[in-house]
Amino acid sequence: MKELIQLHPSKETQHEMVVVCDYQTAGRGCGSNSWEAEPGKNLLMSVLMHPKKVSARTQFIITQIVSVALCRTLAKYISDPIEIKWPNDIYVGDKKICGVLIENSIAGRRIKDCIIGIGLNVNQTEFRSDAPNPVSIAQLTGKEIDREEVLNTFLEELSKQCENRNIHHDYLRKMYRRNGMYPFETEGSRFMARVAGVNDDGRLMLEDEDGIAHLFRFKEVVFVIKH
Repeated sequence: MKELIQLHPSKETQHEMVVVCDYQTAGRGCGSNSWEAEPGKNLLMSVLMHPKKVSARTQFIITQIVSVALCRTLAKYISDPIEIKWPNDIYVGDKKICGVLIENSIAGRRIKDCIIGIGLNVNQTEFRSDAPNPVSIAQLTGKEIDREEVLNTFLEELSKQCENRNIHHDYLRKMYRRNGMYPFETEGSRFMARVAGVNDDGRLMLEDEDGIAHLFRFKEVVFVIKH
């Protein structure tokens, strides 16, 4: 696997590109979050894509495509249910196995370039950072997995999901906490709700105990998870 720390796509190229690294010194998640990765153990990659006919308003479809592709990939190795914690964390039970960071550049009203950063826990079995709930494929299966095989499986699934006309439905079916009532928190106030869906623009819909639906943008609501 090639070791490259950052992906700097040329403005002149219109080719898709995949960059994989064995180790990163400052793994980045959403906002100020960090990502721990033991050297040579996990799958760390950036995928450069040029989506066709994806508007800025509907760019959340990219998140759905990537998330479902990751779930389908992991299902080939893990028997436990694999779910998407909105918007794009991949969970097994209440533990996080994969994080995704998507950055889009917009030209006019459409998405021009998209860089998809993925950190997938594959063979790491000890996590020393303060990350609250990590898990890996090796921990769940009890055996090491060929990381390059996982990479190729994901890239195949990503290509398939780009053509999936039912991607929104498939994303909803995989959503974490879609069944039953669970604790959430917003502006310091805790409440019970279930995940009822997600809008085309990516806003999360939660249905409270009175059956009232509420919409939240990213970072406006927190999933309360016991660690």
